[in-house]
Amino acid sequence: METAQSLNLTGWVRNLADGRVEAVFEGKDENVATMLDWCRKGPPYAVVRDVDAREETPTGEFRDFRITR
Repeated sequence: METAQSLNLTGWVRNLADGRVEAVFEGKDENVATMLDWCRKGPPYAVVRDVDAREETPTGEFRDFRITR
């Protein structure tokens, strides 16, 4: 969450029951790309097997970045 906030991204992230993580990032293209690079590595002790990213038209609906459940 701190990484997304430091990149001035908005959106959300959540853990799924099967161990995957789902997220939506909105912001400058270069900041989203930096965030995706971070996701490919993950936080310390994380095991990242794959990142499946797709680009969509930003909605502008997010005011900040949040952890959802």
